[in-house]
Amino acid sequence: MFNPESPPALSASRWFNTDGPKRGVDTKGKVALVAVFQMHCPACIKHGLPQAQRIAAGFNNDQVAVIGLHSVFEDHDQQTPEKLETFVTERGLSFAIAVDDPSGVDNLPKTFASYELQGTPTVLLFDRQGRLRRHYLGAVDDVRLSAEIMALTMEPVDAPREVSLALERRLAIALVDPDARQHAHDGSCCGGHGHDHGHAHAHHHHDNDDHSHAQKHGHDHDTAATKAGGCDDDGCGCKH
Repeated sequence: MFNPESPPALSASRWFNTDGPKRGVDTKGKVALVAVFQMHCPACIKHGLPQAQRIAAGFNNDQVAVIGLHSVFEDHDQQTPEKLETFVTERGLSFAIAVDDPSGVDNLPKTFASYELQGTPTVLLFDRQGRLRRHYLGAVDDVRLSAEIMALTMEPVDAPREVSLALERRLAIALVDPDARQHAHDGSCCGGHGHDHGHAHAHHHHDNDDHSHAQKHGHDHDTAATKAGGCDDDGCGCKH
């Protein structure tokens, strides 16, 4: 069962924009944002990738690591690593980008499958201890995401869970719940699976507490508090 407090490592078959080892970017002790995308996904092009570029430019890379993860689950012949290399250059993307290992289960990329992802764009946000604290499917507001990243940078590297819980409570007070927004859908999603999807499973934590979450179009996936989110009317992206 997937455990956000001990998530699997990224499985990459190739990297761009990094001279590091094959395992890619060193995220130890850093807050890490992984922007999961497909180069043919309209919402990734319009929102996900430009947002990742802004985050990479706005935070020091010794504190926040930004990684793009190209996870292809459709149009494989049109989204090859060779075409991605050209795409990265033409779009001027400067952050590290990994190609998700295509050898996952059910013909899905390996990281995509191991994280039980549902589509693109997806944002995965990890704290300094490598725990998955946020999981958004669809467009997430810059202000919200930046505030969450900034808060995570303020957590000590060895912060106990009660400190994380206190931070989550403060974020919940300060940030507007995306579910409270009115959401209109203009039908621009692709993939043929509609706008929303449901998904629920339990996570077991080291303190023997369980919690479950319902996965909608956009959502949090954190160690302390979980809530459903939303997207703007053209941020739906692609569903597998």
